Amino acid sequence: MSEKISIGVGMVGHAFMGRVHSQAWRSVGAFFDLPLAPRMAVLAGRSKERTSAAAAQLGWADVETDWRELIRRDDVQIVDVCTPGDSHAEIAIAALAAGKHVICEKPLANTVAEAEAMVRAAASAPGKNMVAFNYRRVPAIALARRYVEEGRLGEIRHVRAQYLQDWIVDPEFPLVWRLRKDKAGSGALGDIGAHIIDTAEFVTGQRVVGVSALTETFVKERPLAEDSAGLAATGGTATGQVTVDDAALFIGRLSGGAVASFEATRFATGRKNALRIELNGSLGSLAFDFEAMNELWVSEGDAGFTRILVTEPGHPYAGAWWPPGHGLGYEHTFTHEIKDFLEAIADGRDPAPSFADGLRVQRVLAAVERSAADSSRYTVVEDA
Repeated sequence: MSEKISIGVGMVGHAFMGRVHSQAWRSVGAFFDLPLAPRMAVLAGRSKERTSAAAAQLGWADVETDWRELIRRDDVQIVDVCTPGDSHAEIAIAALAAGKHVICEKPLANTVAEAEAMVRAAASAPGKNMVAFNYRRVPAIALARRYVEEGRLGEIRHVRAQYLQDWIVDPEFPLVWRLRKDKAGSGALGDIGAHIIDTAEFVTGQRVVGVSALTETFVKERPLAEDSAGLAATGGTATGQVTVDDAALFIGRLSGGAVASFEATRFATGRKNALRIELNGSLGSLAFDFEAMNELWVSEGDAGFTRILVTEPGHPYAGAWWPPGHGLGYEHTFTHEIKDFLEAIADGRDPAPSFADGLRVQRVLAAVERSAADSSRYTVVEDA
C-alpha cells in the first residue's frame, strides 16, 4: 500500500456536533482505505479552557479561540463547521476564500440569502464543499436509494417523511440556542425538518417543488438557559420568549409527480429520534425508521413487507465494519460522510450533498415558512 497523503483538519465548535464529527475524523482511517489521512490539527472555540479540555478529550492537537486564526493556519486544509447556524455563512465563506475545503453542518444557513452567498463563494473557490446531511449515509437509506435507482419500486407515487423527537416536551426545559430564531433560524423545521427534506429528495431522486404548510409553537416562554451540553440544559428563574416553531407539518409535490407529506416535531412524547420515511411506488414500497436504523422494510409486487437487515458486506458502507448482524449506530453515519468527503477531495470530484444541495433544502424551508404565514397557501419552491 502506498503512503497516504496527510491532510490537516480544523474544526470550529466542540459541542454535540463537534463531538460526533471528532469521532468520525478519529475513526475513518481505521475502517476505510483512503488515499488521504486526516490529521486533527486544531479545534476552535470561544473559551480557551473549555476548548483545551475538549481538544484533549476528543483528540485535537492544538486549539484556537478565534476561528479566523484557525483558517489562517498553514496546517489546516479542511475546515469543519460545527457551530450554530448564525455563523455558518461567515465561517464557510472565509474558509473558502482562503482556499480551504469546507464541510458544514446542516441546515446550511439560517436564510436563503446566506445560503446563496455560500454557494457563490463555493463556485469561485478552489476547495471542495459539502453540507453534512449525515442520514444519507445510513446504510439502509443508501440501500433504499439504490432500490429506487434500479426501478424496483416503479413510479414513485407517495412519500411520507417524519422526524419525531420529544426532548423539549417539558415546558420547564430551558431556552437553549436551538429555540432562538436569531441563532437557529427556525425550530423543528430547520433542525430536523431539513433532514427529512434532504432524505426524501435523496432517496427518490426528485425535488420538492411546492408545499402547503402549518407550524406551531406549543410552549411560548421558557426559563433562560444557564448551561447546556448537547440536548441537555439547566435553567434559572428568569424566562424568555421562544421565537421558533416547535412543530412543522406540510404536504408537497415532487418534481417526478409524487405527492408527499412531512412532519417535524420535538413534541412527540416517547419518540427519541424517529426519522421515518416510506415510499409507495407502482411496483412496490419501502419503509425505514432510524430508531431501528439497521432495518429496511421492502414490499415488491403484491406481497407484504419483508425486513432486510442491512448489515451484509454488499450493503452500502456495511462491509467496512462488523460481521453480518452486528449493527451500526448513529456515529457511523458521520464516519461515512467524512469518508465520502475525503474520497471526493482526493479524486477531484464535487462532494454530495454540496452547498448547492443545501441551498435547495433552504429554499424548501423558506417556502414552508411563507406558506405557514399565509394560511397554508400552496407555495412554489423558488428555482425548484
